[in-house]
Amino acid sequence: MGGLPFLLTPNYMQKITPHLWFDTQAKEAAEFYTTVIPNSRITNLTTLHDTPSGDCDVVSFELAGHSFMAISAGPYFTFNPSISFILNFDPSKDKNARENLDALWDKLSDGGTALMPLDKYPFSEHYGWVQDKYGLSWQLILTNTKGEDRPFITPSLMFVGSLYGKAEEAINFYLSVFKDSKPGMTARYPAGAEPDKEGNIMFADFMLEGMWFAAMESAHEHNFTFNEAVSFIVYCDTQEEVDYYWEKLSAVPQAEQCGWLKDKYGLSWQIVPRVMDEMMKDQDKEKMARVTAAFLKMKKFDIKKLEEAYGET
Repeated sequence: MGGLPFLLTPNYMQKITPHLWFDTQAKEAAEFYTTVIPNSRITNLTTLHDTPSGDCDVVSFELAGHSFMAISAGPYFTFNPSISFILNFDPSKDKNARENLDALWDKLSDGGTALMPLDKYPFSEHYGWVQDKYGLSWQLILTNTKGEDRPFITPSLMFVGSLYGKAEEAINFYLSVFKDSKPGMTARYPAGAEPDKEGNIMFADFMLEGMWFAAMESAHEHNFTFNEAVSFIVYCDTQEEVDYYWEKLSAVPQAEQCGWLKDKYGLSWQIVPRVMDEMMKDQDKEKMARVTAAFLKMKKFDIKKLEEAYGET
């Protein structure tokens, strides 16, 4: 499965990075994902000391060229299908797309649970939705090659319960907040799809900061919603940019902590100065300790104070 053309690295600097919260398994999970998904690698491993969760492993890794981050920070949040990752197998780019899909399905299913079995569906000749052994959800789809190209990995947001019917509003909100953004395709529920309402979003995708996202909504009963297990890091180059995203997105004051916020739909974001990412890779333990102590006191990150802590002598 190595070296496949549909797994080329995205040709942009990824500004938004999915962040996965584990109890203790961040490094183990990152090693698993980078082993089973071709053209993937771990790029950095840092341990933060003396945090409220104790010592935390922070792992940066790439899956098929897409940046991810994971942390081991205690049993506080649990993955659920409200956020999943679509894996797009395109026969026009890979003649072995179906076989590669099946092979990855087998690996992700080992120890996991099929939420929708691998089968033929009205929207795809070959599709399945699986929750892996860590609880993270993946949708593997053999793509209809008509229309505009999509990347191999697309985060997908599922609006259920009290959020049902708000997917279109949320998409328009995110498009208004983020730069380099545009709507993609939209498929709506037809008449007779009860309990889903005619005209609501069955599937839509949209681009934020050059990165594709998808959204769905379901009126069926689901016992989950967005939580901090999956959040999205927004890397910022200036304090003005940090301030902008904080003001636009933060809607739950009690959720503001260490660069984290929740928007009005309950989705978690981390607004992070890009320079801080470089600081956290520093092998100087004293510098790391000073920066960690500084950011643990913050809600919204203050670049000047972080740089002062980093540069102390």
